[in-house]
Amino acid sequence: MAYDNYSSGDDRLNKRGRNKKKSFHRRKVCRFCADHIKTVDYKDIKTLKIFVTERGKIVPRRISGNCAKHQRLLTKTVLRARYMALLPYTAMVPSAQY
Repeated sequence: MAYDNYSSGDDRLNKRGRNKKKSFHRRKVCRFCADHIKTVDYKDIKTLKIFVTERGKIVPRRISGNCAKHQRLLTKTVLRARYMALLPYTAMVPSAQY
């Protein structure tokens, strides 16, 4: 067998023979569930800016750690704040002069 020279102890080896480190990933917690916030207000720009990138995109669930219910609510709220001109749709990018 080709894998006879690998140790079968606690250190894990991948197919190429290098050690694979075990990494611990902390599960992200929904900020709204943790603080017992039932609604997200579109006028609360300070909170909304946390969940919007500098380019103006809404941060996805897997990155922000929100639960599905609050992510849907957050998306509606950000769209409403954009419509009311409290948040920008896109980033202010200086135009290239040629």
